[in-house]
Amino acid sequence: ETEPLTSKKDVSDCNEGEDCKENRLLVRNPKSALRLVEDGNKVHPSQGDKGEAAQISNGYSGVQSSVPCNGMGEVEDAQCTALAATTTTTTTTSTTCGAEGQQQLMELEDRETWSKKIDFLLSVIGYAVDLGNVWRFPYICYQNGGGAFLIPYTIMAIFGGIPLFYMELALGQYHRNGCISIWRKICPIFKGIGFAICIIDLYVASYYNTIMAWAFYYLVSSFTAELPWTSCTNAWNTGNCTNYFSKDNVSWSLHSISPAEEFYTRQVLQVHRSNGLDDLGGISWQLTLCLLLIFTIVYFSIWKGVKTSGKVVWVTATFPYIILFILLVRGATLPGAWRGVLYYLKPDWQKLLATEVWVDAAAQIFFSLGPGFGVLLAYASYNKFHNNCYQDALVTSTVNCVTSFVSGFVIFTVLGYMAEMRNEDVSEVAKDTGPSLLFITYAEAIANMPASTFFAIIFFLMLLTLGLDSTFAGLEGVITGVLDEFPQVWSKRRELFVLGLIIVCFLGSLATLTFGGAYVVKLFEEYATGPAVLTVVFLEAVAVAWFYGITQFCNDVKEMLGFTPGWYWRICWVAISPIFLLFITCSFLSNPPELRLFDYNYPYWTTVVGYCIGTSSIIFIPIYMVYRLIITPGTLKERILKSITPETATEIPFGDIRMNAV
Repeated sequence: ETEPLTSKKDVSDCNEGEDCKENRLLVRNPKSALRLVEDGNKVHPSQGDKGEAAQISNGYSGVQSSVPCNGMGEVEDAQCTALAATTTTTTTTSTTCGAEGQQQLMELEDRETWSKKIDFLLSVIGYAVDLGNVWRFPYICYQNGGGAFLIPYTIMAIFGGIPLFYMELALGQYHRNGCISIWRKICPIFKGIGFAICIIDLYVASYYNTIMAWAFYYLVSSFTAELPWTSCTNAWNTGNCTNYFSKDNVSWSLHSISPAEEFYTRQVLQVHRSNGLDDLGGISWQLTLCLLLIFTIVYFSIWKGVKTSGKVVWVTATFPYIILFILLVRGATLPGAWRGVLYYLKPDWQKLLATEVWVDAAAQIFFSLGPGFGVLLAYASYNKFHNNCYQDALVTSTVNCVTSFVSGFVIFTVLGYMAEMRNEDVSEVAKDTGPSLLFITYAEAIANMPASTFFAIIFFLMLLTLGLDSTFAGLEGVITGVLDEFPQVWSKRRELFVLGLIIVCFLGSLATLTFGGAYVVKLFEEYATGPAVLTVVFLEAVAVAWFYGITQFCNDVKEMLGFTPGWYWRICWVAISPIFLLFITCSFLSNPPELRLFDYNYPYWTTVVGYCIGTSSIIFIPIYMVYRLIITPGTLKERILKSITPETATEIPFGDIRMNAV
């Protein structure tokens, strides 16, 4: 151990205090780990050489040996060598393979990886591109200045959304852990963030899949010669039902209700049988069956891990683009389509002076790209170590933004057609927001097109596939986080854990399946996830950039990609992105949304309930901080220092050698 690393030393086997290399892996002896790290920083150059040894992140100076081990404790040419690289010379430290090294190597299990790079890209794109791209972006765009809105949207994407997206991919790929256990390697006191993320994902699963159940109900109802929301002669229709697409000369009044709206509210949701959140009514057995089938599909898509879900997304991530293209072509050929496009893109430059426009732009790009849900950490953790996650971040975020923009044309060409048929302004037709835009306005337009059954089937299939891969992703964030945190319990029982998780999500969704379930969905959508996720990502950005250290993080990226992030990325991670998140959070808290759905105004107490639901997840962060400080020995200062110092090394592959980052 006193021998300089630059000298050559022949040994016959692995002695205590030395490292062994077997099966082309460098296995570190725990008794000598600390000494090797220290010695790695004290390499003595040979005489005449003044260069310092090039360092790997864990303190070793070395490159892969060209002398392989045969894996049986014997070494070709009687030795296994690890080469220490210097700036001017290359020196060699010789180690050999023995029984102790072989035993430690057996304990190093390779983490599951994606079968192909495209599986990862499609999974991330499928997660980022969801139902919100189809209904939320077009509505926010025309509400906030049309084409002028693209300016704040692009700025917020460049300085806020994409840097956070890139940061999460890099963190997950480098440390190869889920949202809970990864904090042991970054800043242990922030481990509560991982638990908060899991709770948020469960809240999302409890209402997001109910929206897909509505789409599935529409899909099943579409397999008829005449779509059921085209006429006013059904059992659920009222006297106010007015079908202005009929051949009769029908006038549209203030009390008129379209057959599509009555089908949605009185047949699918049955909200007329509920008095509000204080009287939700019974459970709709039709929607319950739809949701049960959806969760069954989800279970068999993710129960085996990314090897299976990576194949399913080949359908769920690509099919929506085929349908979007078909609907775009069809919409462009409808009479009055130009009116919708003009309304969608006509710029209102005065809107750029309003703070609300910038808040909406920041919120839209953030929730569209989706950092903070643990999904990007989980998916990236299954990448190969040297995968170019920088390129992946740029490609997937660009695809997501372009999809949102194109979806606006798909929606507004149809809204222009509706305005033409009603002889109204586009603003009157486009007053529906959220799911109503899809299930009422767009569904009604499809019903009155030629080949309406075909277009209805493919449209609601598209909504299902858009939602499914986002559900795969959200649940995978929880699964990876829990399995990595408790491997001794669940690593061999993934299928059982996934089944239990699906059952919990289904039971948690029962409130959204009631006759007043739409009111619950709206409440969860506005309060349970929005401010909580913003808080989580803000703390995550602060923990990585300020506690873990932006220099260390950039070194990690260089370890993987071979280049260091530039000043633009550093400034965004340290200052701009946290300010971006704080800006959105403060704007939300200072002006909470006034909720209204159909003719129901949410009472004041629902705001309190909403904030309580949102707080129930992020409360785990301060609780864990207090718990961490209590269980850590030493003075208060020592406890704090230990709690913000990474406690676990990260295993880093270097060529065919695996090393631990200290």
